Amino acid sequence: MLSANLEEIRRGLVRIGECVRDHVLAELRQQSAESLSAIAFETAADKIYVIDRSVETILLPALTQYLQPLTSFALICEGVNDEQPLAFPADLPIEQCQARLIVDPIDGTRPIMYNKRSAWWLAGIAPNLGEQTSLQDIEIAVQVEIPTTRAALADTLWAVRSRGAAGETTNLISGERTEFQPQPSRAATITGGFASFFHPFPGGKEIFAAMEEELAQAIIGGLEQSKTAMFDEQYLSTGGQLYELLAGRDRMLVDVRGLLYERFAREGKPVGHACHPYDLCTVLIAEEAGVEITGTDGQPLNAPLDTTTDVSWIGYANEGIRREVESTLMQILAKHIA
Repeated sequence: MLSANLEEIRRGLVRIGECVRDHVLAELRQQSAESLSAIAFETAADKIYVIDRSVETILLPALTQYLQPLTSFALICEGVNDEQPLAFPADLPIEQCQARLIVDPIDGTRPIMYNKRSAWWLAGIAPNLGEQTSLQDIEIAVQVEIPTTRAALADTLWAVRSRGAAGETTNLISGERTEFQPQPSRAATITGGFASFFHPFPGGKEIFAAMEEELAQAIIGGLEQSKTAMFDEQYLSTGGQLYELLAGRDRMLVDVRGLLYERFAREGKPVGHACHPYDLCTVLIAEEAGVEITGTDGQPLNAPLDTTTDVSWIGYANEGIRREVESTLMQILAKHIA
């Protein structure tokens, strides 16, 4: 367990996320989409845009102010230090840090830099178990919504392991905060709801579409029977996808880009951009709320805390939907990808 007070750390992470949210909103109001969407540089993890780069000026001081007084930690953060963790305080050896903190400063850069849809600030903190520290070791997770400039409300969600998930909505005009309890869908079927295979970028779309069609045929039936009985959505933010599951809007999300690109690599084909551990560092919130999150082997999702490992995952809103879908889905994945 982390030695510091878990609630104090949770509040500190929320405050840091709010600093990032407010900074991004100010940038969106002051700069054009063209300037914010310019590529600053590329890393092994992803393209880093100007809007990502600007967040560093807020993130690193906020970490020093709101988290470093509570615990020493090694920061793992996309675009900031992809090669090795960054120690807080700076003169402390990484192995002596009490915790490891993994952060995605803006999850959903592409939609937010065009002021199109909410992005999310994501953070998960775990005891420092060295390089073996994994998603399953995270004890506190926080995600803070970074809404478009047209929004008056923004949500924040958090979880402390074994203590459940919680959230609050902030009125960005008045500052009023309203608590809420995340509530995933209680539906026992994907029929009539949103259930998506995530495939936002070119490369393999025909394979994802074939798997989606086969699953719908097996679970729902033919086109004449189902009409529009299952809906697809491509929310270009993993934190946003988890939020949709938490909020009861989505019933299933399948992101197996990493698995497909493993196949492409074996075949000597170009590979694309997959999900990484920093995208999933708030999966604890979904799990604490009752969402069933697994790897493509049906086991609890796990991955090292880094910025480069490709991760494939499946989210079911509840146990009933998992029972309905999982066996058929595993057969379809084995047919098309494995």
